Amino acid sequence: MNSTLPLRGPSSQPVLRNDGGTWTPVSVPVRRESLPMLQGAQAREPPVTPDRLIVGIDFGTTYSGVAAVYTSTPDDVDVIKTWPGGNGITSDKVPTEIAYDTSSVSSSAAASTTSLASGVSTSDSTPASEGTTTSNIKWGFQFKPEEPRLRCIKLFLDRNQKLPHFVSPLETAAQLRKYNRNVMDAVSDYLLQIYKHTMSTLERRYGKSFMSMTKVEFVLTVPAIWTDAAKNATLQAAERAGLGNRHDLRLISEPEAAAVYTLKAIQPNHLKIGDNFVVCDAGGGTVDLISYKITQLNPLRVEESGVGSGGLCGSAFLDYRFEDHVRSRIGVERYEAMKEKKPKTWQMGLKYFEEFVKRNFNEEEHQEVNVPFPGLPDDEEAGLESGFLVMTAEQIKSIFEPVVREVCDLVEGQVDSIRQKGGIVSGIVLVGGFGQSNYLYNRLKAHFNTSAPPPYSERPTHATPDDSLQAVEVMQPVYAWTAVVRGAVLRGLEGSMVVSRRSRWHYGTSYATVFDEERHPPSDRYWSPLWERWMVSDRMQWHIAKGEQVSERKAVSFHYTRNFRPGQSLVVEDDLIACDADVAPDAFKKGLISVCTLTTDLNAVPKTLFTRLTTTKGIEFDNLDFTLDMTIDSAALVFELKVDG
Repeated sequence: MNSTLPLRGPSSQPVLRNDGGTWTPVSVPVRRESLPMLQGAQAREPPVTPDRLIVGIDFGTTYSGVAAVYTSTPDDVDVIKTWPGGNGITSDKVPTEIAYDTSSVSSSAAASTTSLASGVSTSDSTPASEGTTTSNIKWGFQFKPEEPRLRCIKLFLDRNQKLPHFVSPLETAAQLRKYNRNVMDAVSDYLLQIYKHTMSTLERRYGKSFMSMTKVEFVLTVPAIWTDAAKNATLQAAERAGLGNRHDLRLISEPEAAAVYTLKAIQPNHLKIGDNFVVCDAGGGTVDLISYKITQLNPLRVEESGVGSGGLCGSAFLDYRFEDHVRSRIGVERYEAMKEKKPKTWQMGLKYFEEFVKRNFNEEEHQEVNVPFPGLPDDEEAGLESGFLVMTAEQIKSIFEPVVREVCDLVEGQVDSIRQKGGIVSGIVLVGGFGQSNYLYNRLKAHFNTSAPPPYSERPTHATPDDSLQAVEVMQPVYAWTAVVRGAVLRGLEGSMVVSRRSRWHYGTSYATVFDEERHPPSDRYWSPLWERWMVSDRMQWHIAKGEQVSERKAVSFHYTRNFRPGQSLVVEDDLIACDADVAPDAFKKGLISVCTLTTDLNAVPKTLFTRLTTTKGIEFDNLDFTLDMTIDSAALVFELKVDG
């Protein structure tokens, strides 16, 4: 990942950008806010922002959703519910699945290298779906049960996240190789289909002439636990899909988007300044959590009260545990025969489990559940009767419990972190597809609403339960499945309501410093002919600590000094390094993450700002001090270089 920094200066300057491994000159305009007001110039009224359409895209692991709103009618949020291949059945989301007709895929796509390690083509600028057409791409609901397709492709964008056991890198790589595509191609092609269908749907609603005159802005959601490189890959894929320039696209973390919608939905009746809420976005593949503290009610403003967390414990894991359960109940041979010869029988049972059992199972109401598997012969020992597999409440609980326990542990981690700082948790907001589950809701409710009784005493006492074990209200808002995409639209409409966030990583840069025999090993030292001293390199300066409070309105400044010999290039590069350990190391070592390379051309800096120095041996060189400012928003890093203030 490479970011090019605009200089605060009098004019645009050519800089170098790394695109796909090659360096190309681009022009970076100076930001208007960095220019001083000219003397005598009259202040102008801010321009009126024209009405526009805000489109939110929740690109999920198993399902994706789209919502839109016209800025002049902000209360009319339209969630797309009809999809190609849906046979007229409405759905708030569409499966995140894609496949290609191998006989129609152009061999020209073979030039891009299939690599799950990087997930990015060797030619990132290649438009999505080059060599393919809409007719030879299948996606979403367009598949027959037995047809192969690419699933969970989103997970391959983040190389640092562990893949769930049911996602095979080898199988995915084999399918991509067959299609002459790579992960970035597949993600871009899927987003392209989402984009085309969205624009077609909006055109039907608003009319072709309206759409041709109205600007459309896109807001995409990403997991809170994703690395910056994965977020950048998402922007690259969206840009290739035609959603706009990556610098104009906006990202928001999934739990923050859910918080934007849900906290506004319950405002102002149940909110007080100082309240803390844990937002748990439980989806198909991942579960993301962030905690927020209310700082202002009108307009609503919040700050992150804990570092975001998450894990791979979404509802898709229930599907695969259900599959294992069926296999063990009816036997491997009968199970394999059913999937091969009667795929619709298996799909009917799986669909019933997904749509009814996962969402509605409640052990108090459902002592027994009959899952349809039409065509399977009766087997009393296996529990097959009249085309149904009979499952007891205990058997269903055995499928749910390991996954639900992981979610409870994640939520408890957020609650504990708030309580350790003296905060009071007012509520847990449960959203996402898995967030609709009755069983998950009841388990969380039981987990956070059972406190130990006061200690026993023979004397009368008015002791109350420990405050740290106070009950926490668990809330399941209306539209829990679409809370994320609705929040993305609101973010694009109203801007950010989050005034400060907690850094999920340590962020820093490496530097060279004077050798200190008490702190540095002698093997690391080297002689600097310019400073005429023993130096050590690759020391780490951590500018932001993990968990530190950061604000979009306040940049974090990195201070540098650079030396240049006569004739030396003034194009400089600095790597931004991240560390997810609780304690960051003093020196660069294996395991640290290179977030991006920041490149800028200092030729734009006036020569008067360089300091000419001379060594004792008469060697002249120029020295320049400068500052790198970094701001962190919901799902992105923004950089700016300053010279002389």
